[in-house]
Amino acid sequence: MERPFPRRLRGLETVEWAGIPVLVASTALSRSLGLALLDRDQAGAGLLIPRCRSVHTFAMRFELDLFFVDSEGITVRVVLAVPPRRVLFERRADRVLEMPSA
Repeated sequence: MERPFPRRLRGLETVEWAGIPVLVASTALSRSLGLALLDRDQAGAGLLIPRCRSVHTFAMRFELDLFFVDSEGITVRVVLAVPPRRVLFERRADRVLEMPSA
């Protein structure tokens, strides 16, 4: 049985990233937790976190693909299949896109 859409992600704006609709983390809760503590089927296509240079994967239940993007919208670093309990930082980034790993 599919779990309900998480409350912390409800009402967030959706933007298109490479043709894929992703949510924008605009609340304190969505920014601090990201996709942590969610099952893969609840994560959707991904979560864009503005004004962000680092992410952690503590409490993740699945691997993430991370895209670090600069202020001009250029992807400056891609890290695929990041397992739980990691911290990643990219000083050139202005935002980070978290996506469930394929």
